[in-house]
Amino acid sequence: MARSRVLVVNNGTLSLKQLRHRFEQLGSDTETVDAASVPDRLNGRYQAIVLSGTKVRAYDQDYYKPLVDLVMSADVPVFGICGGMQTLAVAAGGHLAEGVQRVGGHDVQVDKEEPIFAYVKPTVTVFQRHTLYVREAPKGFRSIGRSEHAPVEFLRSDDGRIFGAQAHLEFRSDGLEILRGFARLYQ
Repeated sequence: MARSRVLVVNNGTLSLKQLRHRFEQLGSDTETVDAASVPDRLNGRYQAIVLSGTKVRAYDQDYYKPLVDLVMSADVPVFGICGGMQTLAVAAGGHLAEGVQRVGGHDVQVDKEEPIFAYVKPTVTVFQRHTLYVREAPKGFRSIGRSEHAPVEFLRSDDGRIFGAQAHLEFRSDGLEILRGFARLYQ
């Protein structure tokens, strides 16, 4: 049986190697491009898209236009991680706000009825490394995970195809299990 292929969009993350390794652990081959080099179409080459975290430019809609256009026109599951989620939220009309700096493991309550949370308990401990937060899910999305510091730790599009995580899921066992739930959507 052929392995599924995941397009990993590197938005400048410091943990690209770990992110790719997680998907390869879960049985997918990965190919990496940066946001400025995304293809116009997937043409059946990939079964999912993952957007890495970023330290810069979630508000730079011109820079991210090709990526957002690809995500919105694709018919495969998409997962935005940290800055990847923030970029998708901003593109959908959401806003970011400064908040408490968090680095390390932090607890998040998740909506267990969501398929990406099939392998975790209602409270997960995920790795955080940021100070910007999506304070409210933008139109067309809803919050599916929250914490004392962020009402939108995880989000999902209303059509159930696009997901986002404030946390860096490439770290910690709960992060791996959430990615396992996402992989079930395309494998």
